[in-house]
Amino acid sequence: MADLFTPSWDDVVSPERAEMVFANRQKEYGAYKLRTNYQRSVARALIASIVFFTLCVSAPVIVRWISGSLEELNSKPIEVEVTLTEPPPIDEKEPPPPPPPPPPPTIETVKFTPPVVVDRPIEEEQPPPQEKLSETTVGTVTQEGEEGNEPMPAAVVEDPDAGKVFTYVEEMPGFPGGDAARQEFLLKNVKYPAMAREANIEGTVYIGFVVDKDGKLKDFEIKRGVNGLSDEALRVAKMMPPWTVGKQNGRGVQVSMVMPIKFTLAK
Repeated sequence: MADLFTPSWDDVVSPERAEMVFANRQKEYGAYKLRTNYQRSVARALIASIVFFTLCVSAPVIVRWISGSLEELNSKPIEVEVTLTEPPPIDEKEPPPPPPPPPPPTIETVKFTPPVVVDRPIEEEQPPPQEKLSETTVGTVTQEGEEGNEPMPAAVVEDPDAGKVFTYVEEMPGFPGGDAARQEFLLKNVKYPAMAREANIEGTVYIGFVVDKDGKLKDFEIKRGVNGLSDEALRVAKMMPPWTVGKQNGRGVQVSMVMPIKFTLAK
């Protein structure tokens, strides 16, 4: 160990020998620096090795110590000090206002008119005729009104479903006579297009329309068509008579319908 830090003259890293060998030569780099810094480099490497070895040996102990400290810290209850502000002072000179009194209970009452005793017969007033009631306003007394003041007309109740088109209603519209009559109407009026017959075109055309609140049909359109058959299906659908009216809450409403018309060639 002593030779390591204080090399002898025979050692190539001896400082005295290096000075003699590199006298009057370039010393800024090369072997001169390696030889003169050899002891310092060895010392640093030795110290680093000792420190690294010490850390490797003591690492498990350090880890156990840190883990125990963390567990002890987590197991301790955390005390939090809360400081409550004092309530505002109460002014004893001004007492708080009393709460409002509860409302009086509602008592069921019946209007009573005391009888009047007279020494003459009471004339019963006859009610006005129905024609008079229709021309004036009914009240508790009979009096003459000023000229130009006429009774208010009765309020008109608007239909909440006016203008709406429903898809499903309580009472759906239908072809007069039922589905059997509708099938008979279609078989009687549908004419298979010649071009579609020659091309062996078959299929089902879906026609949409609206049944208004009077049963009349309007707003015809082809929902799903078949080439060569759609125009004929639309033509026959427009020939249908008025349907029965669809009803919602007892009132006639507009209902949107979709009717399939199937075209099939005889085999």
